[in-house]
Amino acid sequence: MISFEKLVARNVVVFVSRELDLAGSKMTVNRFLGIAIVGGILILTIVSYSLFFLKFNAGIAALAGIGSAIMYEIILYMLLEFNIEKRKSFVESILPDYLEIVAANVRSGISLDKAMVLAARPEFKYFSEDVKLVNKQLYAGSTLQSMLNSLADKYRSLQLKHTVRMLIEAIQYGGGMTDLLNQVAKDIRNQQMIQKEISGQLFMYTIFIAFAAIMGAPTLYALTTKMMTITDTVWAGILAQNPGGLPTTGVSFLRPSPPKITIGMYQDFALTAVILISGFGAFIVSAISTGSVIKGLRYLPIFIVVGLGVFYVVGAVIGSMFASISGI
Repeated sequence: MISFEKLVARNVVVFVSRELDLAGSKMTVNRFLGIAIVGGILILTIVSYSLFFLKFNAGIAALAGIGSAIMYEIILYMLLEFNIEKRKSFVESILPDYLEIVAANVRSGISLDKAMVLAARPEFKYFSEDVKLVNKQLYAGSTLQSMLNSLADKYRSLQLKHTVRMLIEAIQYGGGMTDLLNQVAKDIRNQQMIQKEISGQLFMYTIFIAFAAIMGAPTLYALTTKMMTITDTVWAGILAQNPGGLPTTGVSFLRPSPPKITIGMYQDFALTAVILISGFGAFIVSAISTGSVIKGLRYLPIFIVVGLGVFYVVGAVIGSMFASISGI
């Protein structure tokens, strides 16, 4: 079996291992690197040779292959980040309820470590599993503080890290653990309510950006594409009647000529622009509405499909309106 870990720098292996842990993945670092490296090479080879056999320039085919391989690696990384963000959001949503249950257990006279395990209900999913897993460190000789830090390190959550820091300080310097847990749960709930209020106030901005990304931009590009088609048809008729070209208008350098950009070139540009604008629109909407750019991956396919749909529908409608002009 190939050891892909030896093909990359040590800091890359450490980074990938950390990302896999945060994403809750059971996949080994070597397997993930194998998927990334082998998959990237296959995509590079397939795309490059396919374009080369389709009579594309060798340099363009190679660049397209490299670009496709880079996109593949970016997608893998974004999927990891999406899972990390998903776990973080889930933990922060159930954290107040969990802390209140722990507080109730502590109030009844149970120690903090046992109270945390007893509060690990099935509805808390993988967070409960992680609590039970790190609790086993106590039986191996670890301290309660190290156990709490291990739990916080499993998620990229500032709220969880802040909670753990408060608990460790209470353990070290003393304090009412029950009151602290209830107060932290209350503060987290208040913060989540404020975030929802802010998100509601920014709703109009979200609607505007979404409309611009999936309606406005595709409509304008579809309109300009059809206008170029009409212009090209008109110029074809003019040149058919004037094979020698149009005469100058009194000034030698003012000689009307057809546009140098072909319809195919502009349509490729328009499609690329619609995909990019729709894609970035999904991430911007996600950043405004949820505070996380990575969550835009959920909206990305919808935005791109709707944007392309609007582009083709508007193009078909405008084309039918000018169907009297031949060639459109």
